[in-house]
Amino acid sequence: MNDTQVLSWLDVYLQRVEVTSQRSPYTVRNYKSDIGSFINWCGDLGHAPLSMTRSIFRSYLAFLNERGLARASIVRSLTTIHAFYRFLHTEGVTERDLLYGIVPPKIPRRLPKVLELNQVENLLDAPDADTPHGLRDRAILELLYSTGIRLSELVALNISDLDLPDSSARVFGKGKKERIVLFGSNALRTLQLYLQVARPQLISRKKKGTEALFLNRFGSRLSARHIQTTVKSYAQQTEIPFDVHPHLLRHSFATHLIDGGADIRTVQELLGHDSANTTQIYTHVSQARQAGQSDETWGNFGKQAVERSRRIVQVQK
Repeated sequence: MNDTQVLSWLDVYLQRVEVTSQRSPYTVRNYKSDIGSFINWCGDLGHAPLSMTRSIFRSYLAFLNERGLARASIVRSLTTIHAFYRFLHTEGVTERDLLYGIVPPKIPRRLPKVLELNQVENLLDAPDADTPHGLRDRAILELLYSTGIRLSELVALNISDLDLPDSSARVFGKGKKERIVLFGSNALRTLQLYLQVARPQLISRKKKGTEALFLNRFGSRLSARHIQTTVKSYAQQTEIPFDVHPHLLRHSFATHLIDGGADIRTVQELLGHDSANTTQIYTHVSQARQAGQSDETWGNFGKQAVERSRRIVQVQK
C-alpha cells in the first residue's frame, strides 16, 4: 500500500473520529496534523508506514525531540498516531497493532501559571468599552474568566445558549457533553451591553439571522485564532510579564475559586472535567501560591476571590 492509500485511510479515520467520538473540528485538525506529519516523515526517509516497527517509530519521537517540541506535545503526537494504527488493525489493514508496546515518555509535573487578581482586573478593564469591538472584547474576557470555559466552548456559543436572568450559559465541552456554567454580575452587565449596543453594529446585512454570540467585523462567528490574538494583545497592553492565552484565564478561574475555599467537586463540575483527579492540580497551584503568605493576607485574598466569582454560592443552592 502506497502513501496515497494510507492518506485515504487517514481521511476515513478522521471522519470516523469526528462522527463516533464527537471530537471538535479543532481536535480533528490536530489529529490530521500529527498523523500527516508522521506520514511525511516516513516518506522523506523512505519508511513504509504500514511496515512500521517500534524502533523506527522511536526514531520519529527522537526527531520530534530534536526539533525542540515540548514533551507533552510529543506524548500527544504518539497517542494520536498510535490510535490511528489501532484503527488500521481493527479495519484489517494491518495484521496487528504495529505500535503495540510503545511507551510514551514521562511528562514532568508542571503547575500551570495563573494571573493575580490585580492582573485580572487590569486585563478585563483594558478594552475600550466605548467602541463595538472593545465592548465585544471586554465581554469575551469577562466570560472567559467568570466561567472558566474553554476557548472552543466560547467560540461555539450562540445567543440561544445564554440565560441572562439566571446568569448562566449552556456550553458543549469535550465529547459534546453539555453543562451549565454560571457567571457573575460584572460579566452579566457587560454581556447585556454587548447584546444591546455592540452586537447589532457588528451584524452585516447579509448575516442578520446569525445565532453566533461573538461576531467579527464581517458579521460572522469570531474565530479561535482571533480570540487568542485578542487576549494576548490586551495582556501585553497591561504589561503582564508572561504570555497570556485564553486557557490561562481558565487556570486562573479555577485556582481563584480554590483560593476562596471552593471544594474540588464544585470546581470539577464548573470546568466540565470527567475526573476530580484532573481538577486536583489546582489545589497544588493554590497551595504553592499560599506558601510564604501570612494568614491575614491569604484570608483577604480568598475573600476577594469569592466576591469576584459568586458562582460557588449559586452552584451549591
